[in-house]
Amino acid sequence: MCSMLNVRSGAIPNFGFRAQVPLANGKFDRTEVDMRLGELLIEAKLTESDFQRAPKALVGAYRDFCEVFSRDELPQTAHNYLSYQLVRSVLAAHVGNCAFCVLTDARRPELIEAWYAVMKCVCPVDLRLRCKVLTWQELAKALPRNLRVFLRQKYGIELTTVT
Repeated sequence: MCSMLNVRSGAIPNFGFRAQVPLANGKFDRTEVDMRLGELLIEAKLTESDFQRAPKALVGAYRDFCEVFSRDELPQTAHNYLSYQLVRSVLAAHVGNCAFCVLTDARRPELIEAWYAVMKCVCPVDLRLRCKVLTWQELAKALPRNLRVFLRQKYGIELTTVT
């Protein structure tokens, strides 16, 4: 599993990690990322329907927003940016010089498409290369049997064989 996620063996997961993302006014947004594992930030989706939306003024208040994103290309409505959780998490990865992974269900292609719509707007190439998506189904192949069974029973995440 560690090599699949490109983290060092023995890395201790930090659930509900409070990343400090700087705002333009010198303060910080202590946004919560689902998990930090070594130098990898993970946003995990199992039951949520989307990555939330936020007013453009709120998102534009992040210090590095214009440096990190091609803002005109980001998914948006007239007043909001879509996929706000992803934007925040990519900014957290940028500030922390971390990698970022979206972990989602393969049966939710719209979430994967939402991720790619955000990722293509990441300007710094090195940051874009540190961003990835992984499905629960792919990850489950590297998990112990009891966790695979749990994912199947609780969330219906099926593999071809659970051994």
